[in-house]
Amino acid sequence: MNTPHSRPLTTLTAGLLATPTARLPYQHDVLLRSFILERPTGNVVVYNSPGVTESADSIRALGGASRLLVNHAHEAMYGAPELDVPVYVHERDHAEVSRSLPVAGTFAERHMIGDDLQVIPTPGHTPGTTSYLWNNGDRRFLFTGDFIWIEHGEWKAVVLDETLRPTYLESLRLVRDLDFDVLVPWGATEDSPPYGLINSRDEIRQRVGAIIARVQAGDNR
Repeated sequence: MNTPHSRPLTTLTAGLLATPTARLPYQHDVLLRSFILERPTGNVVVYNSPGVTESADSIRALGGASRLLVNHAHEAMYGAPELDVPVYVHERDHAEVSRSLPVAGTFAERHMIGDDLQVIPTPGHTPGTTSYLWNNGDRRFLFTGDFIWIEHGEWKAVVLDETLRPTYLESLRLVRDLDFDVLVPWGATEDSPPYGLINSRDEIRQRVGAIIARVQAGDNR
């Protein structure tokens, strides 16, 4: 019999699974997902969303998770998932997140979790927005949250605070120079795939460069 926690996970590729989707409350054509990274040193959940609770039994069946990595403070609007997993967030988003989620730890700088998962602060959407770069041995997945998301197949920014525009641009330039094979945002419009496959470094530079040009021109996306 199904329970509120028994919805299955979707396997996207070896070691990467997605929770059921949820609609963004203020933009209903946007579907949100959390992702489970199967790792020998401890599974990791990236992004908080209702899907973590809905698929809690499936996550437990994988051996649970050693941590939940928050990309940015807005994920806290869904509250604590019904899963025993410690939550980590950038220190600049800690105050907002901790009002709704019990935070086990914070970070401030770029660093590694094990030898396969890199924590990369990319402030701009919020002061503490942080991306995560995971190498599963086959592909490199960059989890950007709402810092870069997919709208109708196009990569977009979400500039919310005009004072953070210069910071956003600095973070975009950092990401433009990263090596990754797959972009995995928190949300994408329902007519878009949940992730963006990359064919070359040139494609990364072109797609992120287009965002930079729009944000420099005063566009918020």
